[in-house]
Amino acid sequence: MAGRLKAPTGRYGGKSAVERQAERRRRFLDAALQLFGDRPGYRGTTVAALSEAAGLSTRQFYEEFRTLEDVLAALHLQVNAWAEEAVLAAIAGAENLPLAERATLIFRSYAANVTADPRRIRLTFVEIVGVSPRLEEQRLARRARWVELVCAEVAAAVTRGEAAPRDYRLAVTAFIGSVNGLLHDWSAGWVEATLDEVVDELVRILLGILQPTGAGLGGVEVRGDGGPAVR
Repeated sequence: MAGRLKAPTGRYGGKSAVERQAERRRRFLDAALQLFGDRPGYRGTTVAALSEAAGLSTRQFYEEFRTLEDVLAALHLQVNAWAEEAVLAAIAGAENLPLAERATLIFRSYAANVTADPRRIRLTFVEIVGVSPRLEEQRLARRARWVELVCAEVAAAVTRGEAAPRDYRLAVTAFIGSVNGLLHDWSAGWVEATLDEVVDELVRILLGILQPTGAGLGGVEVRGDGGPAVR
C-alpha cells in the first residue's frame, strides 16, 4: 500500500544494532586491558572509570556486562584465545620439523604472543588470580586446555618415535606451570635473559621430560650442555 512505513532496519550511522553492540563491547574490553593490565589494576577499577576510559556511558556498560568481573572473565578468555591462535598456526607450520625444532617454533610463537603486550601477562598471571571461585574455575579450566593441547603434541611425538610412550599428563601439567611462572618472572624483570633464551630453556625442560635419559629418539638428542640438538 502506498505510503506504508518500512520496517525499521536497526541501522544507525551505517552500522546495524549488532555491529554497534560488538563495537561497544570491543571498546570496553580495550579499556579494560589498559586499566586491568596496567594501573590501577582490576581491583582498583570502577565501572565509571572503565566507562570513561572506553568513551561510553555506565548505562552502555550495563547493556553489555553485569559486573566488572564479567569484563575480566571475557578479557581473560580473549587473551588466551589470541595465544592459542598463534600456537595452532605454529603447529600447522611445524608439522614436518624434528621435535626440537618443532617445540622451539611453537613455544617461540606462544611466548612472542603473550609477551607482545605486558598488560596481557599481568592480566593472565596476576589480576585473574584469587578474584572469585568462578574465575578460579575459569582460570584452571583454561590451563587444563593448554595441558590438553601440549599432551596432544606429546602424543604425536610418541607416535613418531620421538618420545617414549607413557602417561605424560602430570609432567605436562608441571611444565605448563613452569611456562607460566618463567614468562611472568621474565616480563616482570626478575629474570636476566632474552626471550629467546627463556624459550630455549623451556624447550630443554620439555625435551628432558620426553627424553629423560638423553638418548636420541627420532633424530633428536639432548646435548651435554642441556641444549636441544638435531642430528
